[in-house]
Amino acid sequence: MLIRNTTLALAVLTGAAAANAQTTAPTKPKAIDPANFDTSAKPCEDFYAYANGNWLKSHTIPADRARYGSFEEVSDRNREVLRKILEETSAKSDWPKGSLEQKVGDFYAAGMDEAAIERAGTKPLAPLFAAIDKLKAPGDLPAVLAELHARGLEAGFNFRVAQDARESTRYIGILNQGGLGLPDRDYYTKDDPKSKNLREAYRTHVAKIFELSGDSPEKAKASADVVMALETKLAEPSLTRVENRDPQKTYNKRTLAALASEAPGFDFARFFTDLGASYSSEVNVRQPRFFVAFGELARTVPAESWRTYLRWHVLRQSAPYLSKAFQDEAFAFDEKTLMGVPEQEPRWRRVQAATDQALGEALGPLYVARAFTPRAKERMRVLVENLRAALKERIDALAWMSAETKKQAQKKLAAFNVKIGYPDKWRDYSSLLISRGSYLENVTNARVFETKRNLAKLGKPIDRTEWGMTPPTVNAYYNSSMNEIVFPAGILQPPFFSEDADDAVNYGGIGVVIGHEMSHGFDDAGSQYDADGNLKNWWTADDRKAYDARTALVVKQFDGYRPLADQAINGKLTLGENIGDLGGIKIAYAALQKALEGKPRTAIDGFTPEQRFFLSFATIWRNQSREEALRVQLNTNPHSPGKWRAIGPTSNLPEFYDAFGCAEGTPMRRAEAERPSIW
Repeated sequence: MLIRNTTLALAVLTGAAAANAQTTAPTKPKAIDPANFDTSAKPCEDFYAYANGNWLKSHTIPADRARYGSFEEVSDRNREVLRKILEETSAKSDWPKGSLEQKVGDFYAAGMDEAAIERAGTKPLAPLFAAIDKLKAPGDLPAVLAELHARGLEAGFNFRVAQDARESTRYIGILNQGGLGLPDRDYYTKDDPKSKNLREAYRTHVAKIFELSGDSPEKAKASADVVMALETKLAEPSLTRVENRDPQKTYNKRTLAALASEAPGFDFARFFTDLGASYSSEVNVRQPRFFVAFGELARTVPAESWRTYLRWHVLRQSAPYLSKAFQDEAFAFDEKTLMGVPEQEPRWRRVQAATDQALGEALGPLYVARAFTPRAKERMRVLVENLRAALKERIDALAWMSAETKKQAQKKLAAFNVKIGYPDKWRDYSSLLISRGSYLENVTNARVFETKRNLAKLGKPIDRTEWGMTPPTVNAYYNSSMNEIVFPAGILQPPFFSEDADDAVNYGGIGVVIGHEMSHGFDDAGSQYDADGNLKNWWTADDRKAYDARTALVVKQFDGYRPLADQAINGKLTLGENIGDLGGIKIAYAALQKALEGKPRTAIDGFTPEQRFFLSFATIWRNQSREEALRVQLNTNPHSPGKWRAIGPTSNLPEFYDAFGCAEGTPMRRAEAERPSIW
């Protein structure tokens, strides 16, 4: 992942939405603009500065953002389209009950009704607090957690239904470590001053939220201490982010009897039954060590402490939908302290994001009718198949891979399922009740709906039409178990993709994104899944050894980059994404060369097609980030920061050296012995 038909979509539009279906989206900028270049920089010294220098000088991070770059620029344009849709639909209150417009419009209207939200206070939380109060003894914990999880409020650990990694034709329940309020387990375990200060700020934040819920300052402080102590105990046995990237380490199928024997302090059978997941006769326990520890905590931690902890997680996950005081306190810690963001986003943006999260495939048809054309979808299909053909040729030409492994790699490549723009079958929201009454109740109803939808997969055939992202999302993804690559309509905009741009620009933008997602099928984790999406070795031992030697050079390269004076990129954490970037640019460049065969190599704005390809690639990674947000990214995110995504892959490519005449010894031309090359 990059940072999860039109006729049919038009058919669902009625009334005002249909009348406005031809409304044009905001004016789209040039895919690449020479005004953004800094030609005083040298492309072979710092290509990122050369391609983006003037943009970096002329753009500042908006006060309500943690970072700003190409992804955010596209997202802003998409969100303006969504804003018009939501304002139009919410302005009309007599849509047919149950229609997409009614649900979307009422959800947004309830979220924008600040007076009603203030009047409600914490009353909508009463059923959740009542459920928590049922916890009188350790044996009550499974039933109480099941009730909270059923309402989409996760605490203690995470549970979901997904494909069985070794049997991709069936669904299985998956237990995953969780239950923390800070971004990662390392925030609880590190002893450096920054981590200690952040923990104290978190403790203060927890106490403030408890005070807002009605506790005295003394009780709130004591409750915050309980939360911090219990979350620390949950963090300590948790796997690190790097460990969690290993699909072998995180595949540990257990029967319920075996799980009960390993973690006897918590009745998982009761939890699954009460949750409505009775088909879970066996589960994948991704982190057995964590669940052994969780079982012991369930048995030994007093019920009162569990009630305090669960009350906190209900408040934490509900705060953005409560009164202004709760929203402001949630922003003060989650955005201002953690990410360095000075100002809160305007309310319409927050409610729009919540609407997309809750009703993404109800809002989706309305969005694609305005922002995505059949022509764009068809051009994307051509690009994808050209990239697939280029990767096929490169696999055939590999000197380090045997014929046996090549055969399996080609089988997997040919089996890639491709999804572009939006789902062919939209999600059915008919059972989801949305009204203009209560914002938090709508959010809760949407969470309950999604939980039931997920649990209902158990015992049913795999749904290969399902999407993991909503249509307006500015992103793309590869799903190992589905062996699919997915490109929402939201990212198919400049500078990533333009219907009218020359091939060099589109191959350097969305072409690299396509190649990136294809490469995920063959990255250090994805390469462990076969053509059918099963976690199964299809490599010879020698080929795997040769592959690992190449990827070790990628780890070493990115370990050497220091975005902050006191913190480097974690090469192992970011390995999969860095492999995706390196493979993506290599494959896209090869596909461009095939697309240019027999065509005149016309320079535009003084740049050759090859130069425009690389300039387009660097453009999509331009961004500025606040130091606090950058630090969180380096600690938790498998993606390298944008600057290093631009210069890391290009500095490994002879094609780049040729395009810009980079001599040996220049910074953008890595020494051959240090240069990773996979495809």
